[in-house]
Amino acid sequence: MKPTKATITFDNDAKSIELPMLSGTAGNDVIDIRSLGKHGVFTYDPGFMSTAACQSNITFIDGEKGLLHYCGYPIEQLAEHCNFLEVSYLLMHGELPNTAQINDFTGIISSHTMLHDQLSNIFRGFRRDAHPMAVMIGVVGSMSAFYFDAMDVYNPQHRAISAHRLLAKIPTIAAWSYKYNLGQPFMHPKNKLNYAENFIHMMFATPCEEYTPNPVLARAFEKILILHADHEQNASTSTVRLVGSSGANPFASIAAGIASLWGPAHGGANEATLQMLEEIGDVSRIDEFIKRAKDKTDSFRLMGFGHRVYRNMDPRAAIMRKTCHEVLNELGLQDDPMFKLAMELEKIALEDEYFVSRKLYPNVDFYSGIVMRAMGIPNSMFTAIFALARTAGWIAQWSEMNADPEHKIGRPRQLYTGETRREFVPIDKRA
Repeated sequence: MKPTKATITFDNDAKSIELPMLSGTAGNDVIDIRSLGKHGVFTYDPGFMSTAACQSNITFIDGEKGLLHYCGYPIEQLAEHCNFLEVSYLLMHGELPNTAQINDFTGIISSHTMLHDQLSNIFRGFRRDAHPMAVMIGVVGSMSAFYFDAMDVYNPQHRAISAHRLLAKIPTIAAWSYKYNLGQPFMHPKNKLNYAENFIHMMFATPCEEYTPNPVLARAFEKILILHADHEQNASTSTVRLVGSSGANPFASIAAGIASLWGPAHGGANEATLQMLEEIGDVSRIDEFIKRAKDKTDSFRLMGFGHRVYRNMDPRAAIMRKTCHEVLNELGLQDDPMFKLAMELEKIALEDEYFVSRKLYPNVDFYSGIVMRAMGIPNSMFTAIFALARTAGWIAQWSEMNADPEHKIGRPRQLYTGETRREFVPIDKRA
């Protein structure tokens, strides 16, 4: 029988504190510490590694077993059988859609893909060499000045309208951020294409000739979106929830999530993986870098291997590995030096006792970076595409939080280590 209470005792004869235990449908039990402040103490948990800041029914991760479920469905099944909009519907509604529901949902998203014409002026305010993530943060944040007719975050209908707008327009914003970098004309969405095809079209098409997305690449890109759609309470998702907890509008909340994702410790892993491969340069140098990775005195780390959450194989990696080889075969890149280097590095890491014993398996970022490079997507767009995928999860988490009657504005506590009270000294008397 699971415990129902936890007792905190002190060694200074202070009265012990009893706290209730809460159990979810899966995962660890939690100690409900909401009443601790009444006893004059708080918990100290840098990085919130042992703190549940909310309750959610969207995503479940078991890092020890290598499990990732969206609303109870294993990621392997969703990636194999669903398209991205089906998965987005699942995250937002908690159930997979039937035929009528997905047709309606797809129609709604298609009707919102265009941007307000004046938003193009926001793009033109940036330098041409601005990072796409900087552009996305600015444009998404500015949407609150254009789509303010549905901004009541406590109104379910308003939340749904804003969610649909964000999910529909993010691909356009991401693709236009790339086009602006290149100095090419913006390509407007084509609603006859599916979600992944439409983005690829806006990325690579030009007005001077017809462009048809490769179906193998479009399906590979769709899998990237599905695998990155949500990942529980990570830094960017927690940022969206924290900003949204103040009642901030959805565009400001999602823009904050994009900013958090931009951090190299969070969303830049696949970009860092490609930079590492470029640094290695050739298959003949792999042994040199493997030795460096094993050397504790060397700051070099193999990027794209291991994961902060997964202590076993990243469940997304096996899916992306298969997709990676499909893309390389489709494009005839099996003999490309960069991809041969990546595959040889993968082989060594999967067989070397040092990496196997530490469970430093290739993760989803290792393969997704290779796939996107093969598709012709530049490194600078990798994190922008991550943001495009994760918008589905951010929207679902933001909406869930605002619908939760228990939610409060986020207000973490601190362990103060500064000076105690001091008397003011006039400037002419200071040493």
